[in-house]
Amino acid sequence: MRRLRPIVAWLGLMLLFPAGSFAAEPPVSEATSECVGCHESVTPGIVEDWKRSRHSHVTPGDALKVAHLARRVSAESVPEPVAAKVVGCAECHTANPEAHADTFEHNGHKVHIVVTPRDCAGCHPAERTQYAENIMSRAYGNLMHNALYQDLAASINGIQTFSGGRMSSHAPGEGADAESCLYCHGTEIKVAGSHARKTAMGEMTFPTLSGWPNCGVGRVNPDNTLGSCTACHTRHQFSIEMARKPYTCAECHKGPDVPAYPVYEVSKHGNIYAALGKGWDFNAVPWTVGKDFSAPTCAACHASLLVSREGTVVAERSHRMNDRNPWRLFGLPYAHPHPVSPDTSFIRNGAGLPLPTELTGEPVALVLIDAAEQATRRNAMQKICRACHSTSWVTGQFARFEETVKGTNAMTLAATQTLMSAWDKGLAKGPAQNDSPFNEPIEKMWVEQWLFYANSTRFASAMAGADYGTFANGRWYLSKNLREMIGLLDSGLHGADNTALPAK
Repeated sequence: MRRLRPIVAWLGLMLLFPAGSFAAEPPVSEATSECVGCHESVTPGIVEDWKRSRHSHVTPGDALKVAHLARRVSAESVPEPVAAKVVGCAECHTANPEAHADTFEHNGHKVHIVVTPRDCAGCHPAERTQYAENIMSRAYGNLMHNALYQDLAASINGIQTFSGGRMSSHAPGEGADAESCLYCHGTEIKVAGSHARKTAMGEMTFPTLSGWPNCGVGRVNPDNTLGSCTACHTRHQFSIEMARKPYTCAECHKGPDVPAYPVYEVSKHGNIYAALGKGWDFNAVPWTVGKDFSAPTCAACHASLLVSREGTVVAERSHRMNDRNPWRLFGLPYAHPHPVSPDTSFIRNGAGLPLPTELTGEPVALVLIDAAEQATRRNAMQKICRACHSTSWVTGQFARFEETVKGTNAMTLAATQTLMSAWDKGLAKGPAQNDSPFNEPIEKMWVEQWLFYANSTRFASAMAGADYGTFANGRWYLSKNLREMIGLLDSGLHGADNTALPAK
């Protein structure tokens, strides 16, 4: 009986003090402690998010000790004293101050507002390098440095006015672009001066930023880096769970021009996720197929490190989201092999237009990946599929998808030929008449043909979301829209107004 007493006492202590209660508080730097001391009352939501984050509990030094496949950092070493402290406010917002145009004096520290890929690279250099080679990182320049895309954006965001029986078009305001196209593509953030503001600690001076706020994937930052890690790893938890769930990607891939999320919702994969996903482990690294999750999300196919139960690598972690993409499906008139360079702003086709294909669909071969690279990327994606599906299933799915690519390109070509006939007959004005190809009724129908209906059909085929690609926004409208274009052409109708949109 005497022997049992110490055991009973020990069990009593464990009930009073649960496991983990004896663990030491995570080592927080003095600078971060100062930040938290004020911001717990100034921006409590930010502080509480950070306290829930892995950054607030694990030091970079401890992260480096984790076994290779389970490691969440790619750095080989992190200098002291950073390695010995958790990653807090100061570790991110005072990193590389000399590189940041938005650095300012704040309570004795050189602080910058915008945390960038350069700052994250202290612990995540491989991810930063990969992301820089990702077409997403160039999303701002690929849009804003392409005159044709700018014309399309102006036709969407521009202000229309009606006077004297005529419709006139005016350039959109900067805010309209920032909250539409550039919300996802990213803005260019510049320091436009400074301003004083009264705070609980007295009057303080802060930088005034233009293009802010923004977390777009191709954001041009004040330190001249490109991109925003928080587009996917939302601040200040920077959760891998959030980045792996489809809702994060849905923020920019939900509209009819990029319908990945609505297609996923009606697919069998989306059905499984909706029904069973609450029981999956979205925090595990590596991510074990079949054990941690039983159907792919966007991250599983495009980014995550996947392994089998035996630990065999199915897919390496990558922040080049196109590593497994042989085709570029959306945003342009025709699906085509993926561009070689993430910077597409320099591309010109044979007609001098900034497109990777001719208006009649032929690819500009020199700027696109070749058949061998397409095969490599196709095999990488199919390896992920084969972790759950038989080879015959995967082969059949990809054959069906590539047939859809050909079919939707053919339907786009028919619409393009109809539009070019309207231009030739003088029923509409196009580039040859120094006018926009996007501002007349038949031209807007042409845009819908490829930007909405062809894209939706391709996505539905690629992601097995058949219903969305049939009647919801796909094949029915591809056919209907084309017939309406032909009807408009046959009627000989002009648009209500042929006024060109002003150049920005």
